Amino acid sequence: MTAFVPVENRYAGRVAVLTGAASGIGRATALRLAAEGAVVHALDMNAAGLEETADLAAGLPGTVRVRVTDVRDRADCFAAIADVVTDSGRLDVLGNIAGIARYEHATQVSEADYRAMMAVNLDGPFFLCQAAIPHLTAHDGNIVNVASTGGLIGQAYTAVYTMSKGALVQLTRSLAVEFMKQNLRINAIAPGAVETPLVTGFAMPDDVDLSLTTNTLTPRPMATADDVAALFCFVASPEARNINGAVLSTDSGVTAA
Repeated sequence: MTAFVPVENRYAGRVAVLTGAASGIGRATALRLAAEGAVVHALDMNAAGLEETADLAAGLPGTVRVRVTDVRDRADCFAAIADVVTDSGRLDVLGNIAGIARYEHATQVSEADYRAMMAVNLDGPFFLCQAAIPHLTAHDGNIVNVASTGGLIGQAYTAVYTMSKGALVQLTRSLAVEFMKQNLRINAIAPGAVETPLVTGFAMPDDVDLSLTTNTLTPRPMATADDVAALFCFVASPEARNINGAVLSTDSGVTAA
């Protein structure tokens, strides 16, 4: 497996907010940003997972500060951003990484499950963008939304998930156009399958037709959270200053087929 080498001091003096930071891509990105010198404010509902992330960051050039946050709650999203700016004095990067997913027949999705997935995958990013944008524009900041190949292609048995990720892609593009003349970049990363608790925890209904799911498969190895974190840290850095309104696939070619 490739060993990723952090770019020394690339994020020194910069402040980032990441959701979903208790595990998976969120944790990997928090650690990579801290390794490159950032002050990272890690948000999640999983308090124990957040503390593990902070412990793993001990000794890195940057720091990881944690806050238990419910991204489904608009008031909590605004409060989290306010706390960050009060604590760190600025905001440079917002990473909307938190997400939930499940396989199920579209006709059998309960209203509660539908509402929960849309709230985490779409409401939270929108609320946090609303809260963060005034602070980000003050410092040439940027937003990176973690979408999915499911937001770009049709996928069987994941209708609600793909709806939410497709909407996140359109949120990214629309905000990029709306703030084109201001000091703000907004981009999205669209991973394919990544070896994280979100993917390994997927359970298929017993009676699905697996032949309908082959468009999400690749002969290449599954990505790691560190693969996505490496791309995130490039896209959110000044090196990517000309990338705006982009949806960058990192899926071993799944969406190319």
